[in-house]
Amino acid sequence: MNMSAASERLVVIGGDAAGMSAASQARRLKGPGELEIVAFERGHFTSYSACGIPYWVGGDVEERDQLIARTPEEHRARDIDLRMRTEVTEIDVAGQRVRARDLDSGAESWTSYDKLVIATGARPIRPQMPGADAPGVHGVQTLDDGQALLDTLARTRGRDAVVVGAGYIGVEMAEALINRGYEVTVVNRGSEPMSTLDADMGRLVHEAMEGMGITMVNDAEVTKVLTGDDGRVRAVATQDAEYPADVVVLGIGVRPETSLAKAAGLPVGQHDGLLTDLAMRVRGHENIWAGGDCVEVLDLVSGQERHVALGTHANKHGQVIGANVGGGYATFPGVVGTAVSKVCDLEIARTGLREKDARRAGLRFETVTVESTSRAGYYPGASPMTVKMLAERRTGRLLGVQIVGREGAAKRVDIAAVALTAGMTVEAMTALDLGYAPPFSPVWDPVLVAARKAALKVRAS
Repeated sequence: MNMSAASERLVVIGGDAAGMSAASQARRLKGPGELEIVAFERGHFTSYSACGIPYWVGGDVEERDQLIARTPEEHRARDIDLRMRTEVTEIDVAGQRVRARDLDSGAESWTSYDKLVIATGARPIRPQMPGADAPGVHGVQTLDDGQALLDTLARTRGRDAVVVGAGYIGVEMAEALINRGYEVTVVNRGSEPMSTLDADMGRLVHEAMEGMGITMVNDAEVTKVLTGDDGRVRAVATQDAEYPADVVVLGIGVRPETSLAKAAGLPVGQHDGLLTDLAMRVRGHENIWAGGDCVEVLDLVSGQERHVALGTHANKHGQVIGANVGGGYATFPGVVGTAVSKVCDLEIARTGLREKDARRAGLRFETVTVESTSRAGYYPGASPMTVKMLAERRTGRLLGVQIVGREGAAKRVDIAAVALTAGMTVEAMTALDLGYAPPFSPVWDPVLVAARKAALKVRAS
């Protein structure tokens, strides 16, 4: 190997949350004389908030650079050899080396490693249909994607936008485009938006979206993108209708970007994500770690592997990997599936299992839904909130919570996330000593009202 015997070389593939968190944490634990760190990033940016892109597109965040936590120059100042616009094209596991191509010059070279971190992220799902790659059709996963979309919006004279998909990205991008003055249609394959919620809770999101002027088309699938004489998008078609579009945003979701890892023979799960142990080490490989949107994680509630693309997890994965690469020991035990979002002033939150998740896991359960308020009903600004709770039949173990409401609703899901992680029953939750004052909560917090109702239902089952 082309390196001194005194130091090891860590190679990191991917320069965003997981990859650079791992590199930075490893550097804190080991100096340049002990560990050489080489990182490859194929894009123009590092260590940025992909979750903030819809708010940048919508104008809530003014400058792109506000989303960047650490620049390439800042990483290099910490003795990390960060190579931008360089894509790793092959991993040679047996030879412990990676092949990389400079995207500007086309030059290729091999770099050897003692330890490897794979943090290749996820890619937006692009439907296999005519016109999906036409100019004006955008996925939104990276800062480069966000910049490309803003460039299209700046050039586009028409004001019709279609968002395909109504998950987190779809809903947030629909709001961003409304804020930009577009007429927005959302084409959604499901019966209601936000398939991460049960349909009865998704209906509340549907009503809020229509209330802000978004046209919702549910139970519909885009079959092709229609283009004009100039080759640019002009409409999308479903089986039943056409919808004019000067710009199309794909919000169908993402898949783990694991083509490189699979070509190298590394193990992936049923969701196509890399499989790791608790230390985020790729299963069966002592010197390879993986983290972020390219891995599958353990769902602590169902006991099954799942793919969850969130920056919170990616940063934690990076910290765990960096600690282990740097000679310490850390683990990532799993997730309970907590996520929050908003559309206009409606806050949306979920954690744990939906009804169909619980059925898929073979669990028998009870559900309750309660209507409450964010504050004491008599206090100014109190707003309605709907809480749905799932509890395991007989044991009463909390299985999941969904919350839809106005100000103060979404972050209440954190109560349930802690309870899920601790394996609490709904009966035990009713005794939680939560903060109370009229400006913040009713005497019985809405989550605890749901827990009381669920505990009664479990007892009666």
